[in-house]
Order: sequence, then structure tokens, then C-alpha cells
Amino acid sequence: MHHKRGGYSYLIRPILIVIDLVILITSSSYFLTHLTDNRFYIFISITWLIVAYLLSFYEVYRYSKVITIVSLLCKQATLILILMYAYFGLLRISNISFKDNSKFIFITISIIGIIKFISYYALKRYRSYLGGNNRRVIIVGNNKSAQQLKTFFNKRKDMGYKVLEIFSNKSPNTIQDSFEFLAKEEVDEIYCSMDEISNETLNEYIKYADQNYTIVKFIPNTEHIFSKRLKTDYYEYLPVLSIPEVSLNSSANRTIKRAFDIVFSLLVIIFILSWLIPLLYVLIKTESNGPLIYSHRRNGINYKEFVCYKFRSMRHDDCSNDLTQVKKEDHRVTKIGRFIRRTSIDELPQFFNVLFGDMSVVGPRPHMLSYTKEYAKRIDKYNFVFRHSVKPGITGMAQVKGYRGEVEHNEDIVNRIKYDIFYIENWSLLLDSKIILNTILNVIKGQEKAY
Repeated sequence: MHHKRGGYSYLIRPILIVIDLVILITSSSYFLTHLTDNRFYIFISITWLIVAYLLSFYEVYRYSKVITIVSLLCKQATLILILMYAYFGLLRISNISFKDNSKFIFITISIIGIIKFISYYALKRYRSYLGGNNRRVIIVGNNKSAQQLKTFFNKRKDMGYKVLEIFSNKSPNTIQDSFEFLAKEEVDEIYCSMDEISNETLNEYIKYADQNYTIVKFIPNTEHIFSKRLKTDYYEYLPVLSIPEVSLNSSANRTIKRAFDIVFSLLVIIFILSWLIPLLYVLIKTESNGPLIYSHRRNGINYKEFVCYKFRSMRHDDCSNDLTQVKKEDHRVTKIGRFIRRTSIDELPQFFNVLFGDMSVVGPRPHMLSYTKEYAKRIDKYNFVFRHSVKPGITGMAQVKGYRGEVEHNEDIVNRIKYDIFYIENWSLLLDSKIILNTILNVIKGQEKAY
């Protein structure tokens, strides 16, 4: 029997809890001097722990995302503030200040958040550069999903997964060999490909894990399912995988996204396009006769066609040929056109499309009609239709991940669709804000396929 590994990493969570409680009590004694007594200290400490437990506030793992941590901080702060007012109302405390309470919550959460992120990134650096806090894993199975998992672990050193071996009946290291390997080596996690292992073998791994403090995880065969939000439900003892309803199906979330689109597009139109349009009119007309705006039809939500606007970047005579993708050093693109394409300025008129309701600030990029038909032949029908279930965007997750512009290989459009579906399934205002920020950073740094 092997013993549980992990050094002192199991102490990180309780240490963070103690630090957070110290910050909470210290901050309350400083900002809420007229309210703090032993009763309040006990209340705020117990309330913090209960809310943290309900929200899984301290359940931050090596694979957790930054946006998840930010969301947890916001939820924790909101609930604590609400429960504080419930406490004041119950005890009929009237000498309270909304300003002081808000300042207390904001400062406290900010300090706790900073410490949380410092520990989060410190562990990432520790894993990446010193090889510490790692998880020793084996992968059983050698299908495409298993290979993708191995590539992911090898690429993301900051997550601290060390792949010791892959076992498969399709390779020299057979599945039976894995049990001999487990008897000799310390292994923290076993990843099993469900379509390559029999139920009897799976039970052997589970039995081994129970006896040796090892975690068993399963890799479903989702080669043709781009969704990443597979959810497990139990019908008595029967596990059933399902894809949960996406957040943008909610009318409330659609209203929030539309309100954000209107406000953001108006700000861009008033403060940027109001002076940029006359400037570009002069520059574009000086180099090439023709209109300032190039309009063309694209597919929007539910394949509905709409007129999409861009600043013209090609010579007027070449604009009608929209069947040929723009390539690097394309002779059709003007000098000013090359600049506005490289900086994505040519896309800015689409904020009028956003204001009119045809597009959103963030979403899957709309394709021209001819490309929609072409790409539909390459992609699974359900995934391609699902991509068109929301409004297209000026920018999107696929674009900030590098899948923009010319589609040179089939893999380009496949990966673009994968990111589009991930975005739809995981939409939030925080995610939209992150994509907008990354878009701006990419424009400043420059992207390889921006031409």
C-alpha cells in the first residue's frame, strides 16, 4: 500500500482560512468601530465560514480559472454584505453607514483577493520552475482524447501534472502492465479512457485507488462533441452525462448582454467613430476611389442574413470579389487598408450593427454567406447550428486565442468552432470583459494572422 503524497500542500487551505478570518476581524475593528463587539466578531466569522462553505469559496484547484476566483470573490462579498444588514436589522442597530459597510467589504475582499491570487500564482510558478507540488499521473488508453490530455499536461507545466506513462493495448505498454507499474511507483491520479477499458478493469483501478490514496478519473470519448460542460447526474446509482442549458438561453441574461451591447457601442460611436470616420474618409479616398464603408451580407443568429459594415480596406474594383479570402501581402489591399486591418480598425463600423441589434460586441464571428456553406460541410451539423444560436460578435474567444483571419487548414475552423461553443456555454459579463480586454491587448501587440 502506498501512502498519500503531497508534502505540506494540504495545509494551504486551512492557512488561507485563518488568514482570511484575521483580515476580516481586523478590518471590521478598523472600519466599523461603533459596531464591533464580541457578538459581531463571532457573527461575521461564522457567517464568513458558512457562506464560504456554501459557495465552495476555498475549493480552488490547480485547474481553476482566474474568472472562477473573481466570481467567487464577488459572490462572497455580496452575500456577506446582505447578511450583515440582516444582522443589523435583527438587533435593531440603526447607527449604520452604507458607506462604511461598503468600504469595509470592498477593502476586506480586495485584501483577501490579493492574497488568494498571490498564493494561486506562487503555486503556479513553484510548479513551473521548481517542479514542486506536482501530481504524478498515468493515462490508461491511447485514443485521441488521451493524447490530447497528455499534450495538455506537458504544455501546462504550471498545473503540475507529470505524466509517468501511457498504457494501452494498442501500444507496447499494455493495460495489464499498468498494474505492475502501480505496484512499484507512487501514482497520484489514474486517467482512464472509458471506450478502451472493460468494466472489470475499471473496477480493478477503483479498488486499487481505494486502497492506495489514489484518484481515478475518467476520459469520455467526446471526439465529436465540442461541448466541455458535460454534467453528471445520478438516477439512483446510475451516472448519466448531460449538457446543461446554456446561460444565454435565459431571457434575463440576454437582456443584460443586450444592455451592455447598447451602452458599449454608443460609447465607441460617440467617442471614437465620431472623429475617426471623417479622418479615414480622407485617407481612404486619397488612395482609392470608392465608398468609405464596405457592406456585405453575412449570417447572423439562426442563420438570418444581415448587412455587415466595415471600413473599406481594398481597392474599390476588388471589393466585389468576396469569395477569395484575404491572404498575407494580398495585392488587393491598399496601404491604409493594410494598417486598418492589422489594427482591426476596419471592424469598428460593426458597432452600428451592434446598436441595430444584428450583432453583439462579443460572440462568434459572422461568416460571409459563401463561407458559411463551405464550413458547414466540414463541421458536425449540431455544433455548427449551435454556433449560430446567438448573435455574432465583433470579437470572440476564438479570435483572442489566435483563430482569426484566413482559414488555411481544416483544423483552423474546427478549433474556431470549439472556442465559439465554449464561449456560448460559459457566457458571463466577466468573460465578455476579459475577451474585450484581450482583444485590445492583441491589437497593441499585433497578431500573426491580422492582415
